[in-house]
Amino acid sequence: MSTADPALFYRQHVFACTNERPDGHPRGSCKARGGERLRNYMKARAKELGLSDTRINSAGCLDRCELGPTFVVYPEGVWYTARSNADIDEIIEMHLVQGKRVERLMLAVDQTEPHP
Repeated sequence: MSTADPALFYRQHVFACTNERPDGHPRGSCKARGGERLRNYMKARAKELGLSDTRINSAGCLDRCELGPTFVVYPEGVWYTARSNADIDEIIEMHLVQGKRVERLMLAVDQTEPHP
C-alpha cells in the first residue's frame, strides 16, 4: 500500500450509491440505473490496477437519486455520475490515479437535472 500519509489506511475512498427503491418510485434509484453493476466494475478495475490505497464501497442512499448512479470520492468530496464502464474508467484514470477531476461527469452542488 502506498499512502501519502502513513496515518491513513486508505489514501482515498469512493462511495458508490447502490440504493434500491421500489419500482415506479418517482425519484428512481441508483441500483435501477446500474449503480451496483458500475460499483462492481469499479472495484474490480481498481484491484486489477493495484490501487490498494483506494477503497471502493457501496453506500446507501446518497440522496441524489435523480442524478444517479452517483459516486463520491473522499477526502476531496467530489461527486460524480457515471453511466458506463467507460465513465468509470475515466474516473479511475483521471481522478483516482492522476488526481485530476473529470469535469464532464462531476455533479454540481445545486444540480437537480441529470447530465444529458
